[in-house]
Amino acid sequence: MNDPKKRPKKSSRRAVWTVAVVLVAVAAVATGYRIYRGRAQKESGRAVEALAGRWMRPDGGYVLQLSDIGEDGSLRAEYFNPSPINVSQARWSAQDGWLHLFVELKDVNYPGSTYTLIYDPALDELPGTYYQAALQQTFEVRFIRSR
Repeated sequence: MNDPKKRPKKSSRRAVWTVAVVLVAVAAVATGYRIYRGRAQKESGRAVEALAGRWMRPDGGYVLQLSDIGEDGSLRAEYFNPSPINVSQARWSAQDGWLHLFVELKDVNYPGSTYTLIYDPALDELPGTYYQAALQQTFEVRFIRSR
């Protein structure tokens, strides 16, 4: 005869199944995220190469030359108006499926002015904002590839 004290209760079986289902779901989500993240990194790695080149602001002829783009977010940026302006720092990052570019200028009349741009692969443009530190004003800008 079966002893009711030795049989597991239905509630404890249900708890075991619930925990098992949750663990499988968490593992599936984690695996999917790793696959997605790997693909996103490959895509951003290919797309980041598109940042290299000569970019011009059509509203004034300002030029941004980007080169030596590293996988770690580093890059070399040169800025001209039309003479060279010192670039104190420049970096790129991949966020939310977009390539972001940050460039800081430190020179006469450019005391910490910055560009915060996003690469738009559909238009092959760099739209974003320019913070003019001397005036403490932000302007919407865009750079187009100069061929």
